[in-house]
Amino acid sequence: MSAEEAKDSVRIDRWLWAARLFKSRTLAAHACHGGKVDVNSQAAKAGKMVCAGDTVEVTIPGGRRILKVLALGERRGSAVVARTLYEDLTPPPPPRAERIPPPIHRPPGLGRPTKRARRQLGRLREW
Repeated sequence: MSAEEAKDSVRIDRWLWAARLFKSRTLAAHACHGGKVDVNSQAAKAGKMVCAGDTVEVTIPGGRRILKVLALGERRGSAVVARTLYEDLTPPPPPRAERIPPPIHRPPGLGRPTKRARRQLGRLREW
């Protein structure tokens, strides 16, 4: 790798850390080695170099994120600065279906419900 290429690219684990997707470079490197990071649709190890314009797909506990690298960063800064390093291309989550209350079930053998229990059942049915 020439000196010119070194200025135009940065290791993926350093970039993920600088973009604040992981709390430490070690966690970013473990994610790379665990197959949780793809660069341009190819699995990436921690030493993979990324350039501006590359697409990075990261699987994190919150879900899968798709990011486009806009700038390179080797140093971790504030969250505002980190947000300028990438463009988030992740599609929005599908809308949640309206929550339907579970069916009312009263185990047999409990006897007749009390007045308080009947009121609670009535509230559940109206919901």
